[in-house]
Amino acid sequence: MDPELEAFVPLFPKSDLNDPVASREKFAELAAAAPAPDTTGMEIEDRTVAADPDVPVRIYRPHQARGALIWLHGGGFVMGDLDTEHPWAARVAQASGAVVISVGYRLAPEHPFPAALDDAYAVLTWTAGHAAELGVDPGRIAVGGHSAGGALATALALRSRDRQGPPIRFQLLNQPGLDDRQETWSARNFTDTPWMNRDKIAATWRHYLGPTSASVSPYAAPARADELSGLPPAHIATAEFCPNRDEGIGYALRLLQAGVPVELHQWAGTFHGSQAILSAEVSRRQIAELGAALRRALAG
Repeated sequence: MDPELEAFVPLFPKSDLNDPVASREKFAELAAAAPAPDTTGMEIEDRTVAADPDVPVRIYRPHQARGALIWLHGGGFVMGDLDTEHPWAARVAQASGAVVISVGYRLAPEHPFPAALDDAYAVLTWTAGHAAELGVDPGRIAVGGHSAGGALATALALRSRDRQGPPIRFQLLNQPGLDDRQETWSARNFTDTPWMNRDKIAATWRHYLGPTSASVSPYAAPARADELSGLPPAHIATAEFCPNRDEGIGYALRLLQAGVPVELHQWAGTFHGSQAILSAEVSRRQIAELGAALRRALAG
């Protein structure tokens, strides 16, 4: 493990995702301890997207932005909100120069699949319809997210393709959780990794999928999708010591085999969510690369 990251591992609070309410409180405390982002030269606005129910969003507008990113926060489908995601949404906007629309989607287990995806799709449709008001090109809309948010962004691209919804230019997927089956090597063997491990991942899927059923939709677990052709180009980042690692790499390979352009970066020495440790040089490189990848995708 990267030594700058390893030094922080003993400081992480213990959390049990079997208790979503307590987990949310600890997650909020951890997010509040993050260094404040630089929002100089950026307009930040809270809005509500009309849907059933309405969806809260926070919009980050760097000056002279042309493209937009629908950004979906992490938190295992059960934690996180616009406030906990503020440090990271602002940094992605600052690093990319894109308008970032952070989505306050409904959380499980109170709102299992497809509630969060429905919220995300409503925001995508709203963004495309309000592109002129937002000052962005409707042909330069990307989707992205971290962890569970990466799963939602991936599912959003699948749903929009299948419904012939708003065109998506790019997928920015950071350590996405894509497969509820947990059959990959990393999912089976990373039982004691920092922050996220096999048991915690299993709990997040139980909360999100609700009562077990014989068939799990690929819109819930995108690794189950049979057909990946026609999806937007993707940037996929994985962490070495992360249960989601191998499903992210496997999805990248399947996209390539389906003719979808993919950039894949496996970050050595990192673990799930370790980019939150901003004092580590590797974390700063990770965030900078996410911004640069989005900037390239929305340019031209």
